[in-house]
Amino acid sequence: MKKYSSKRSIQILAHLLQQYGISDIIISPGSRNAPLAIHFSEIDSFNCFSIVDERSAAFVGMGMAISDKKPVAITCTSGSASVNYYPAITEAFYSNIPLLVLTADRPTDYVDIFDGQTIRQNNLFHQHSYGDFQLLEDAKEHAEDINFDIIKKAIELCIEKQGPVHINIPLEEPLYELISELPTFPTVEKTIKHKEYEMPSNLIADWNTSQRIMILVGTKDYSPELENQLTQLVKNHSVVVLSETNSNLYHEKFFRHIDRYVFNFTEEDFKTYAPDLLITVGQNVVSKKVKQFLRKARPKQHWHLDPVWQPDTYFALTEKIEIKPEIFFSKLLKFINLEPKPYFNLWDVLRDKKDAKHEKFLNSVEFSDFYFFNKTSQTIPENYNIHFSNSSAIRYAQLFDYGKRKIYCNRGTSGIDGSTSTAMGFAIKNANPTLLITGDLSFFYDINGLWNQYIPPFVRIMIFNNGEGNIFKIIPGPGNANPNTLDEFIATKHHKNAEHLAKHFGFSYTKVDEEATLDRVLENFFKPDAQPKILEINTSGQSNAEVQKAYFNFLKEN
Repeated sequence: MKKYSSKRSIQILAHLLQQYGISDIIISPGSRNAPLAIHFSEIDSFNCFSIVDERSAAFVGMGMAISDKKPVAITCTSGSASVNYYPAITEAFYSNIPLLVLTADRPTDYVDIFDGQTIRQNNLFHQHSYGDFQLLEDAKEHAEDINFDIIKKAIELCIEKQGPVHINIPLEEPLYELISELPTFPTVEKTIKHKEYEMPSNLIADWNTSQRIMILVGTKDYSPELENQLTQLVKNHSVVVLSETNSNLYHEKFFRHIDRYVFNFTEEDFKTYAPDLLITVGQNVVSKKVKQFLRKARPKQHWHLDPVWQPDTYFALTEKIEIKPEIFFSKLLKFINLEPKPYFNLWDVLRDKKDAKHEKFLNSVEFSDFYFFNKTSQTIPENYNIHFSNSSAIRYAQLFDYGKRKIYCNRGTSGIDGSTSTAMGFAIKNANPTLLITGDLSFFYDINGLWNQYIPPFVRIMIFNNGEGNIFKIIPGPGNANPNTLDEFIATKHHKNAEHLAKHFGFSYTKVDEEATLDRVLENFFKPDAQPKILEINTSGQSNAEVQKAYFNFLKEN
């Protein structure tokens, strides 16, 4: 016999989740949210997942939402449990990933009287959410109608903004009163807003009179429609399209390795290669070098295309175009001239030169992080989704070609926390296998990402363990510190490995520390197995930072 919560607010919440097709719910254990856990787990249309660590749980939910491209609900008990959601909420906020955050709470009059597990949860995430709502306790006057309207508004905002929305739910005791039959609630009239867009004539004129048009695509899910539109723009050499590994765009005329081309630009180069019209698409751009280039280039016009965010990243923003880029380009292509421009050839000559230098360097590179990224980019099966952790991992990835594989990275806030949990959440919901490529600090920081009983056996994790946060040996600045300070407090040198963690969490484990073994192990690593697998590449004895610096110095040579 089914047992549902008697709490009217929970019944309404579940009904509305069903009405809007939100079926995946991450539940972290606790007593105050027990009515939600009991109620949701009894409803056949919900897929409930138990993740103990709230910080990991929120990232797991985020990974699911990235995979399915629809909202995921996460729920936890009151007090500090809810605060542990914050890292994932900030990432979802800046990456526009729809999370519906359901925090159980003590009754409102219990706040600040030192009752257990009671903090100020109302508006807890207001600086990094698209809406913060608080339900009324069931006993309050008109609670049912008011809560119905609040929940409906919150869910529609989550869908419309494609970002995190918070509903705080004060619950009075008793918490475990149950019923066997649910009341009937009305069907919802959905009122989600859809933007209309008409192409302004001045933009068409500006395009047609611009001689140096650049389109820069940052972090973005794969969009075959956008890829086709940009292909039409480049096939006659009308524009320069710069993209990154996690832009998920694939065409031989796109410039996909920005750092190879712009890392050594001089003041004169800033002028030579500058666009007069810059159009930016997508979210965060990984390359710091292209940001420096465009900030100094100061294009006459900068249009940004996004339904939600309009950042003035390059201090030159002139048009905020609040629409999906696919809609914008579909209209633009009807009116513009697609004539060859010398600007494309200018960039093409630069690309040919730097790509040739890149290939020549690869012939001599020894075992190192650089070698590992080059080797794996050539051996990953085409059906794998690849998640990169932040810091060194995604920066190395920008230098290599991963073909048409789908690439993901938490670039909203660019933090190392949650990379493993996000990848595991994605893997749970995706039919294709998932590979996480992660640095050692990012992996160890998110150990609880493996505390997850739903990880499928086709998950693969590669850890390049250089024994420290090696990024701080690469970027300019940290090297000015005393070597002991740098090693202990910034790069944080260590001697840990993942062998015992892998065994503890049910992963098979292999460790390599030289190139011949890596080449041999990679032949079997992606073959089917009953367990997920971890491959740890130990490069701690290698001069990884020096190899990368040597690479860029080699590109500089004539």
